[in-house]
Amino acid sequence: MRAVWDAWGNVLVAWAIGAPLVVLGAWALYRLRLRRGVPPPTARRYSIAEAGILVGTLPWVWMILTPIDGERAVLLVPLRDLLETLADTPWRALVQILPNMIVFLPLGFFLPMRFPRCAGVWRMTLIGALCSTALESAQYVLDLGRFSSVDDVLMNAAGAGIGAAIARLRPLAPRAQEPCQGHASGGPHSCPHDFLHTC
Repeated sequence: MRAVWDAWGNVLVAWAIGAPLVVLGAWALYRLRLRRGVPPPTARRYSIAEAGILVGTLPWVWMILTPIDGERAVLLVPLRDLLETLADTPWRALVQILPNMIVFLPLGFFLPMRFPRCAGVWRMTLIGALCSTALESAQYVLDLGRFSSVDDVLMNAAGAGIGAAIARLRPLAPRAQEPCQGHASGGPHSCPHDFLHTC
């Protein structure tokens, strides 16, 4: 625990300070959307999703892009790094694998809530893979002293897919096939999936 604090204490402190501010910002956006005529369920869903993405994803990105005293390298053979990690002690394997799975899990959960077109396990897995590839490339280009591994991309992408799978169970999940109320009744009601468009 001491080692975790020494390495990431600044990130944890920043998260503890920033998370309440993000929540306040989400509440302010929710009120603003209501004043602009956005339906309350849509305004609430969007504000929660935006706050969740920021609070759940940015700290991990900060950690990933933090320089360390090491040598940069590119590991392009799939599963080699992962199998070596699994062959290590259970604790070290858990410490290496679990954070990589969690990095984009909040993104996989909250992004479809904000942008319903991103819904779907495979779609969010692909989005997670693209985001992870960008981060791994940045690690190498910026010479942060880290390994850029294809296995990290696979684990990050899997985490995003898991988040998307969990998102299907949440009560605020939008239904892509569900017709808009305006279409069903013939009225000009706002589409619950996107307040920027009308049905």
